[in-house]
Amino acid sequence: MAAFRYFPPNLCSKYMWTKQQFWQTLILVSVAISIACGILLALEYGYLVLLVSVPIAVVGLSVKYLFGRTLTESKSRAELLGRHVEELSHYIADQERMGKVLQKSEEQFRSSFDNASIGMALVAPSGKAFKVNRSLCDILGFDTEQLLTIPFHDMLNENDREIFALNLGKLLSHKETSCQMEMSVNGFADKLIWLMASISVVHDGTNGTSHFIFQLQDITDRKRAEARLIHDALHDALTGLPNRVLFLDRLNVAFKRAKRHFESNFAVLYFDFDRFKLVNDSFGHLVGDKLLVSIADRLRSILRSSDTVARLGGDEFVMLVEEISEVGDATVFVDRVREEMSKPFDLDGQLIYITVSTGIAGWSRKYERPEYLLRDADTALYQAKRLGRDRYEIFDEQMHHKALQSLQLANDLHRALEQSEMRVYYQPIVLLESGDLVGFEALIRWQHSIRGLVSPAEFIPHAEETGLIIPLGEWILRESCRQLKAWQLRSDEYSNLWISVNVSSKQFLNTDMVSLVADVLEKTGLSPICLKLEITESAMIENLDHVINVMNDLKKLGVQLSIDDFGTGYSSLSNLHSLPLSSLKIDRAFVNQMNEGGESGEIVRTIITLAQSLGLAIIAEGVETSDQKTQLQGLHCQFGQGYYFARPLDVDGIEELMSNSIKDLHASYPLPQTTPVTTANVD
Repeated sequence: MAAFRYFPPNLCSKYMWTKQQFWQTLILVSVAISIACGILLALEYGYLVLLVSVPIAVVGLSVKYLFGRTLTESKSRAELLGRHVEELSHYIADQERMGKVLQKSEEQFRSSFDNASIGMALVAPSGKAFKVNRSLCDILGFDTEQLLTIPFHDMLNENDREIFALNLGKLLSHKETSCQMEMSVNGFADKLIWLMASISVVHDGTNGTSHFIFQLQDITDRKRAEARLIHDALHDALTGLPNRVLFLDRLNVAFKRAKRHFESNFAVLYFDFDRFKLVNDSFGHLVGDKLLVSIADRLRSILRSSDTVARLGGDEFVMLVEEISEVGDATVFVDRVREEMSKPFDLDGQLIYITVSTGIAGWSRKYERPEYLLRDADTALYQAKRLGRDRYEIFDEQMHHKALQSLQLANDLHRALEQSEMRVYYQPIVLLESGDLVGFEALIRWQHSIRGLVSPAEFIPHAEETGLIIPLGEWILRESCRQLKAWQLRSDEYSNLWISVNVSSKQFLNTDMVSLVADVLEKTGLSPICLKLEITESAMIENLDHVINVMNDLKKLGVQLSIDDFGTGYSSLSNLHSLPLSSLKIDRAFVNQMNEGGESGEIVRTIITLAQSLGLAIIAEGVETSDQKTQLQGLHCQFGQGYYFARPLDVDGIEELMSNSIKDLHASYPLPQTTPVTTANVD
């Protein structure tokens, strides 16, 4: 082809024609000479010779004729070839022009793709990108190599994956040519990023393959602004709790669910804080507002994920308690609220004590509108305040139902003790420096014959109220000491293990605690040094002098004494030096918040420093992460317990644990998805 490019077609045809003329002339001359020679010979030798010349002439003329015909055909072919060469030259030129246009177009696309201000990606049907631009890397926080190895749907949040797959399926099946959707993805370090995605499909008609073009715009700031506006419209500006509008909306949802499902049940709790107006009048509205914020924080801390607490205005709060079997179950939440509110509020150095009155309205099919439950709960609240405040009342006939429910639970607790339905679970306590097992905390569990495992948060308050906490406390003391002694006898390796047992304030105040402990130690054969009794700070409020006397007598027996949940009380600090303690236990609430820095970390540091100055050992409960363990080690905390090492286990679980290394506990018993209920004396 290159030769034709420099040899014009008309010149080629002319050259071929000149060559053919030369041969034709040569043939004619040869024939003429042959004829002339024939004539001369004929004149010389006779006409017979002429007969020999005639065939030669005929042959020559035939050759001329054939040559002429061939020449004509060659000329035609040469002209045709010239036209073909000319057409081919034009085609080659067109192809070169098209190649330059395509190359320029590809360069423009590559430049637009690479320099686009929004994220762009070319994605295969499998979901893996085979080309991404710099903007997409900046949005997601990954480099190019990482993005090319991560399937795009793996970065999507679970709620968006199904819609994403459905849209791509429509594109591949030619049902749609493009689509748009908002979706949330997990960027670098699991950062939540919202994207507006415009997706189109490119079908290659040559080989039937397809791929997607993603155009991705970061809309995280917009989504946050929208969420902020919605939040402000539905939440109380002072406390951040849901307001009346949001509460009524959730109440309406619970109401409709209960209408559809017979097994669904819920209750509304209406709270009013007694003599709150006196706080405002005495200390001013600024302190009153701080008190409201603190109240909201405590209510929020005891809330389950399925429930809602809201501020309606002033000092009125309301709670929607869902997933309950009957309205009487709501009293468990009321007891927890009252327990939380009984602790003093420290506001700018001023200790403030408050009580709470509560009205309860339980769901029933007699209600026609959801707001009527709020009305009836308010009526029950008024009744509670009228009868003396610092109490709760269930609306109308539910008062009788509550009494029956409490009586049934008390009967069940009596039966549980008689029929051995109570269980002791043991949570390991380890030496933080080495990870070695040093002891256990004994925790009570109730395996109900009908209901299954009953939460301690449900039956312990009833046991406290009815006085059954005393026989329950004695049972767990005897059983845990007996079991520890049995483990100690199995091997010398376990001979120094100790057991911590929580002691109720009622046991300290209403029983001969010293005689009970002495009897247990004698009958089980357990060394006194291996028994540690844990007492909550709140137990010392009622009769500190009596508690100190009992503790001194227990110390004489050789028993170890510890303050449980240290830091959550307030009266024992000034008397701490006079208490015969061997250790302090840091409350899980402070340990859990150590990673967040701030006040909780400083409280832990202060408690450890205080204990060291008094020569007391420190046990941190609620250790759930390696970071918490490392921080506690750095603060020279000796012992720790929590889900990082092991969850509370029954006897079989502990014996299996003893056959393994305690250092591998957090791998063998991983942290569960939910945090267990924290209740005094029960864990």
